[in-house]
Formats: sequence, C-alpha cells, structure tokens
Amino acid sequence: MKRPRLSPTKTLLLGYCLMILVGAALLCLPFATRSGKPDSFLDACFTAASATCVTGLIRFDTFTHWSLFGQLVLLFLIQIGGIGFMTLIGAVLSLTRMKFGLSSRVLLQESVSAPQVGGIVRMVKFIVAGSLLIEGVGALLLAVAFCPRFGWLRGIYFSIFHAVSAFCNAGFDLMGSVEPFSSLTVVGGWYVCGVLMALIVLGGLGFFVWQDLLNNRFRFSRLRLHSKLVLVASGVLVFGGAALLFLLELGQGEGSLSDRILGALFQSVTARTAGFNSVSLPGMTQASLLVMICLMLIGGSPGSTAGGMKTTTFTVLALSVFSTFRRKRSIEVFGRRTEETALHKAACVFSLYLFFALGAALVISRLDGLPILTALFESVSAVATVGLTLGVTPSLCAVSEVLLTLLMLFGRVGSITMLLAFARDRDSGAAARLPVEKIQIG
Repeated sequence: MKRPRLSPTKTLLLGYCLMILVGAALLCLPFATRSGKPDSFLDACFTAASATCVTGLIRFDTFTHWSLFGQLVLLFLIQIGGIGFMTLIGAVLSLTRMKFGLSSRVLLQESVSAPQVGGIVRMVKFIVAGSLLIEGVGALLLAVAFCPRFGWLRGIYFSIFHAVSAFCNAGFDLMGSVEPFSSLTVVGGWYVCGVLMALIVLGGLGFFVWQDLLNNRFRFSRLRLHSKLVLVASGVLVFGGAALLFLLELGQGEGSLSDRILGALFQSVTARTAGFNSVSLPGMTQASLLVMICLMLIGGSPGSTAGGMKTTTFTVLALSVFSTFRRKRSIEVFGRRTEETALHKAACVFSLYLFFALGAALVISRLDGLPILTALFESVSAVATVGLTLGVTPSLCAVSEVLLTLLMLFGRVGSITMLLAFARDRDSGAAARLPVEKIQIG
C-alpha cells in the first residue's frame, strides 16, 4: 500500500518548520553566543523563526549577543527564508541538470507564488541570479559608507549582512556594535538609508514584476495587470505613507527639515515589512503608530521577499469599493477586468490577517499588561513579518513569545497556503449548487 504524498502546501509548511528547528538547534550551541552560555530553546526558536520568516523581531541585540557563528547562522536563515528554500533547492538541482517531475514543478510554483507551472525552472534561476546580483551591488554601495567607519573586514561583513537583510526584508542589523538595539538611528543618513530603501523596495516588488519589467523594457503600458497594480500601489503607499508620517510628526519633530523628510520616507518604506528604523519608534505619536500599523498590515507584493497581506489584496479591496459606488458588477482597472475569485481571496486574506493580529494583540495586552496599541503594533509586526517593535519584545512572557513565533510562521507561509495545508481535499466540482437567497448587506 502506497503512503499518501504530502500536498505542496503541507510540504512548504513542514519545510519552514524544519528550517526553524534546525536553526534553533544551531543557535542553542554554546559557541553561538558571545558569552559561551547556550540560550534557552524557546529564545533560540523565536530568533530562528524571526530570521527564517524574515521578520526581524529580536529578544537580544544581534551583534552584542550572538557570536560570529550565530550571526552567520542568522544570515543563512535570512537568505533561505527570503528567497525561499524550495527556490534554492530548485536552483541547485537545475545546475546539476536533474529533471523535474510534475510534482516538483508544482511545489516550486507554490513556493514562489507563480501564476503557472510552465517555465517555473527558468523562473527559479532568474530569481536566484537576480537576488544575488542585487544583493551584491547593494553590498558594494554600502561598503563605501561602512568600510571607512568600521574598517575593511568589518565594513565588508556589515555591508553583506545588511544588503541581504534589506533585500530579504528581514530587518536584522549589526548596529549594536555602536549602540545595542539602535538599528539605523546611529548610522542614518541619506546615502545609507537610500541604498537600504532601494534594496527593500526591489525585494518587496516581487520577482514576477522584475521579469515583466525587463521583458517589456520598463514600458508601463505593456505590463501585465498584476505588475501595474503592484507598481501603482507601491508608489501610493510609499509616498502617501511618508506624507502622512511627516505631517503627523511635524509638530513634534526634532532635527532639520531634511532629516525629518528622510525619517518619514524611510519609515514608510521599512514599515512595508523591512523592519529597520532610523528614528526612535516609542517617541512617535499614537496617530503615526496607527499609520505604520496599516502600512505593516498591507506589506509587500506577492512572490516577493516581503510579507503582509500584500499590495494586490489591498488594491482589489479598494477597487471593489469604487466598483460598488459605480454600480459595476466586476472590478475593472487599466482596461481589464479581474477574475471573479480575486475579491473572495482578497477578503479571505484580509479577514485572516486582521483576526489573528487583533486576537494576538488582546492576548499580549492582557498577559503582559501593555496598552492595546502597543500590543497591536507587536502582533501586526509579527504576522506581517515586519520586525518593527516599540521595545517590548525582550520583556514579553513565554506565552506571548510562542504566540508571536506562530504569527511569524503564519505570515511567512501565507494565509491561503496555511489554510490549504490543513484543509481536507474535496472534489468541489461534483457538488451540487445550492439555491440562491439574497441577504441584506450594509
């Protein structure tokens, strides 16, 4: 009797869980920390999950707590988690010229959120080569600023680490060498922040948008509808979010006008699941924090290194509102009509992210005695795999720590994938359709 094969969604979920467990085991080794004392498995598992799910939430400062070995383990987990472990495996196997069966191609398709199975192996090569190229260029640009400040060896290492962390939207940093838990508040500036913002945006657009842009030579009119929606939504969220943050912080802001513009722009970009911060978040107004929560919840784009409910989900929901006002039966934009199931999927994803974020925030607020907005900021940061924090992560209780770990895993694997992994396979095509009955909405 043959054993039933795991579905692609279950394989992906188990793969991420295995990566987290292996990473946690490595971080539990005595020489993974600077003190030589092994961390508890719970703390190691939390950190490994944060790196694998490219989140960036930490209980210990990365530079001062982890040894070079521990930092390299985190960098390895970030790279695999950002690009996708199945993507890297597929790229390695393709170099050995091994043939891919249909099940392997379906698994690769699920891993990178590809629209179709055809050409998936070629797409995997493009993803890996493009990622390494962008990270390499980013590291060279950062080395210009880091090498004079930290020395050649440390400067090159810091440049590689931060380029990978930024492109993968992870948010891990080594600026604890200057001041623990400081992130980019101690090395901020237009050049460093500009390079990191470019890496974050490139990583968050999605691999299929890159390919579409290159194939059509950056001509917007020739792009697919998906690419157009991603580019427009990303631009609106980045600059709209920056404008809101600037206006809300203008009355209480410190420093020059240039610094405040940079702070607003960088926080708008990094809130889209990157996790770095160039200003002190606990000092921001409640209104600004609420704007950042919204940006974090939306996140990046499908098939990218970013998390969140995705820009296309937000765009479809927003367009459905306009379609309702215009009494349109379908969503129409850029001379195209979206598929019928797009709105249903978008509503499902939005509801799941909102349910888990609010539910976790209530639990964390009750257990740790935190204001609800602070707890919500923490839960949204975890489920959207952002990594921004108001400084409460190191002091959370064990239950909250486990809860955030599960939220990070949910956010990285994806809500639809997670649901399908636990859903029973049914032949919906053979089921009879029930009678329709109208209900009142609104």
